[in-house]
Amino acid sequence: MIIDIHGHLSPPEAAERFPMPPSLTDVDGMLAARAEAGIDLTIIGSPVGAGAMARVPGVDNYAQPRDRLRRFHDWMSGLIRRFPDQLRGYVYANPFGDDDHLEGVRETLADPAFVGLITTSSVHGELLGSPRADSFFALAAEAGVPVLVHAPAEPAGTERVDETGFVEQIGRFGDVTMGMAMIAFAGWLDKYPGLRLIGATGGGAMALLPERLRTAARPRHWAGGAPPPGRSGAGASDAARPEAGGRAATERTAEDHAAEERTAGRPVATAVQRPSADPAAALGRMYVDTSPFSAAHLSLNAEVLGPERMLFGTDSPPMAAPLEDFVHMIEKLPVDEASQRLILGGNAQTLFDLGSRP
Repeated sequence: MIIDIHGHLSPPEAAERFPMPPSLTDVDGMLAARAEAGIDLTIIGSPVGAGAMARVPGVDNYAQPRDRLRRFHDWMSGLIRRFPDQLRGYVYANPFGDDDHLEGVRETLADPAFVGLITTSSVHGELLGSPRADSFFALAAEAGVPVLVHAPAEPAGTERVDETGFVEQIGRFGDVTMGMAMIAFAGWLDKYPGLRLIGATGGGAMALLPERLRTAARPRHWAGGAPPPGRSGAGASDAARPEAGGRAATERTAEDHAAEERTAGRPVATAVQRPSADPAAALGRMYVDTSPFSAAHLSLNAEVLGPERMLFGTDSPPMAAPLEDFVHMIEKLPVDEASQRLILGGNAQTLFDLGSRP
């Protein structure tokens, strides 16, 4: 069985509001192409909820009211019920969402059409090491479902890049790299060992990072001591001092500081949730998909992370490469046939607990 854990579809009205490739609303074409390629099941989701994956002036993907997201997920659930043998879904979640937003996520996850969460690797340039992501990670661990960490529409550092192709192929790849690395560095897997996190786009450059993460946690060039804070003035660095009132004060001040930075139009600087003692080990507990469409990238992931940490994914639609080529890339990896079968479907079957779901 071949399971694609990274697909997208959008409701027709979304294409009327936002620019998007036509393939994202072509349900029949998507299913027919998968049947021809031998892909049995696809897990679909949107990293922007009912928002826009292209940059649209005046549209803030992270300011979507709960009723709008409910309508979007209702459409997706209805689609999955029409094609129960071919589709399952992810529930979109803003990693910095408030209590009302996260309650809506819990409510939607109760629908058996949904088997995981999809979120973004950064929000307005703020990475997921922020203590503000604690409630989201707690929810994901409690729900016990996998989380696909996907790049946002506007990756960190591309605010002044106008070339859409560069933003899509380079900026988003870099954002996933930083996002997954920060999750490992910030210690979320230490705090919530049950988290099951999947880096989209092959996890970015995750396979190149174990040594660098170890050095980041224990920088040898500082003679074994911690480097000075990266920020000056008030805010998170002041809150980190014991006299500022401990961890609760750190979280409160960090959130206030982030809000002030956004209001002023400056890049967000936020304290990192309790850093991991071994971020490289945390990185090794994550999963990646196979959507980069690069034989070299997939081979490196298989060598460093292992086939048991790889899940077949195509990012299609909108990715336009022939689906058969994605399958052939797995068949050409320098791993045995049993490992290839794990990547193509076995790992997803286990991780998403698909055998026990209706």
